[in-house]
Amino acid sequence: MAKTTGKIAAPPINIGIGEKDRAAIAKGLSKLLADTYTLYLTTHNFHWNVTGPMFNSLHAMFMAQYTELWTAVDPIAERVRSLGHSAPGSYAQFGKLSSVPDAPAAPPKAMEMVRILVQGHEAVARTARELFPVVDRAGDEPTADLLTQRLTVHEQTAWMLRSILEE
Repeated sequence: MAKTTGKIAAPPINIGIGEKDRAAIAKGLSKLLADTYTLYLTTHNFHWNVTGPMFNSLHAMFMAQYTELWTAVDPIAERVRSLGHSAPGSYAQFGKLSSVPDAPAAPPKAMEMVRILVQGHEAVARTARELFPVVDRAGDEPTADLLTQRLTVHEQTAWMLRSILEE
C-alpha cells in the first residue's frame, strides 16, 4: 500500500489570465521590482551620504523617497506571486534584471545625487510603462492599477527632483 503525505495538491491557477500572459507579466514585474529595489538602495545611500548647503532638505527628501520605495517593493513582489511565479529577491537577480545602475562607489556631490535620482525614477517609469501592452491585452486590471500608481509616483518624483536642478 502506498503511503500518502496527507498533502492536497493545489489546483491550477485559473484567474482568467492565461499562463503565457501571466509569465510575461511576472517577468515585467520582476524587472520593475529590481528597478525599484535598486533605486531604493541608491536613494538610501544618498540619504546617508549627502553633504553641503542643502543637507537638511535633501536628507529629509531622500528619506521620504526611500521610505516610499521600500513600501512599494512588497506589493510588486506579491503581485508576481499572485500570478503564480517566484519573485526575485537577491542582489544577483536584481543586478541582472534592473535597468537602474547601481549607486556610485564614492558618494557624488549633492546635485549629482539629485541628477542620478532623476534618471533612476525616469528609468523605473519606463520599465512600468513598457509592461502596459501585455497587461492591457491580458485584462490584468490589478497589475494595471499597480503600474498606474507606480508611474504616478516616479514621474512626480522625477519632476520634483528635476526642479531642484533648474536655475
